[in-house]
Amino acid sequence: MWIKVEGRGTFQNSGGVKDFTQQMILRGHREFIVDLERCEMMDSTFMGTLAGIALRLRELGQGELRVIRANIRSRELLENLGLDRIIHVETGSESGAPAGDGLTETVTGEKDTAHSTVLAAHEALIEANPDNEIRFRDVVEFLRQEEADD
Repeated sequence: MWIKVEGRGTFQNSGGVKDFTQQMILRGHREFIVDLERCEMMDSTFMGTLAGIALRLRELGQGELRVIRANIRSRELLENLGLDRIIHVETGSESGAPAGDGLTETVTGEKDTAHSTVLAAHEALIEANPDNEIRFRDVVEFLRQEEADD
């Protein structure tokens, strides 16, 4: 599956990416390519969503999430959070057009601010790399408290 991110990868479109990949995993797909060539920036929720997908594939014991054509800043963000340990991050523009069945999902600025998506993304960041707990502990605690209050 080929996912193209255009504009910003943020909490606003993370739910769409998560839903799409969940549906594709249920249909038997295990290889996902995230094309960041036109992605201006990523926030922690979006990166956590990617981590969650990679962790799900690991849990299934098969598949891979690859990030291609990311700019230097995006690669640094992924590496600084330790996500390059679970996500194959390719450098440069070594990957071509989508292959295989040609199914492509383009992620734009669609709004999806679901509380559970943001919480799950930050929990995935911590699961992917325990060093991230100190970075996101307050966010996770706040979101869990809000969830408990509802």
